[in-house]
Amino acid sequence: MTAALLARAEIRNLRPYETATQVLGNVRLNANEAPWPPGNDGGNGELNRYPEIRPIRLHLQLAAHYGVAAGMVLATRGSSEAIDLLIRAFCRAGADNVVISPPTFGMYRVYADIQGAQTVEAPLLAERDFALDVAGVLDKCTATTKLIFVCSPNNPTGGVVPQSFIRELAEARKNRSLIVVDEAYAEFSEAPSVTALLGSHENLVVLRTLSKALSLAGARCGAVLAPEPVIRILDGILAPYALATPVVDCVLRTLSPENLQASRDIMQRILRERTRMRDALLLCPEVVKIWPSRSNFLLVKFRNLSSVSARLCDKHILIREFAHEAALRNCARITVGKPGENDLLLAALGTVVEQY
Repeated sequence: MTAALLARAEIRNLRPYETATQVLGNVRLNANEAPWPPGNDGGNGELNRYPEIRPIRLHLQLAAHYGVAAGMVLATRGSSEAIDLLIRAFCRAGADNVVISPPTFGMYRVYADIQGAQTVEAPLLAERDFALDVAGVLDKCTATTKLIFVCSPNNPTGGVVPQSFIRELAEARKNRSLIVVDEAYAEFSEAPSVTALLGSHENLVVLRTLSKALSLAGARCGAVLAPEPVIRILDGILAPYALATPVVDCVLRTLSPENLQASRDIMQRILRERTRMRDALLLCPEVVKIWPSRSNFLLVKFRNLSSVSARLCDKHILIREFAHEAALRNCARITVGKPGENDLLLAALGTVVEQY
């Protein structure tokens, strides 16, 4: 059974919107575009023309970058859009459910709510540094569980899920659920991607983004990596012309060898700063615990988060609090910034160490 058959019947039978034909070298009088570019074009090329329906060069570059076949990639507006596409394609409103493992990325629940799908929780194991509870996840699955979301490294706890756990989930839910592994922070983990498992598990989907390690949060570009039948299902419901011309051009430049090396250099600086911040924060009397992180942030538990937040607010420093999460009481996620920004945070908390 192909995993695409798990999609909603009406989506499998959907006839996608037919866009105006795009052929290079032809006079384009078929798409109701303006014939001249805007006065504020800024050298961006023919912004009066619609971008490629699906940017071929970008898909080829992303496939090469992530080490998969070209037909196994769909570029999306950030990995968040991919979550939305998956839930809309595979979950019937009022009938199907998704399984998540909180504390985790909140958009899984939001998109499920928008679609009218139920969200079932299999919490992470707080006593084991928020490890994934594989047995707990499988126990919560039902006949209508279509998607299981696994965030690795997990946001906001920072831990990595072993590949053996992903294999166990994929095998246990074969022909019944898609296992969606969100690898938004994978580059910081220095652990192998689960994309290596795509060839042996047709119900596995991997989400990647260029927002974090490649510094393109403002460009809004991500990718779904999955078996070709799943990609075709998602491609059918993704809006035409989804990625703007300047975005495609920007991403292609970033994926060039020289710019990829620059991104790797930045990642190494972030990892060094992550260690420096952790060492310094552990000296702060306000800090109770810092969880091991394989990402570009630290999850920190304070004795009194309200007091810490007020102090940081006075210094115009923002951190992410999780007051609504019982498992994260007095916890905050602190993103690793530039050395000077990190020093401002440490100084506000009364602890500073020398830079590495």
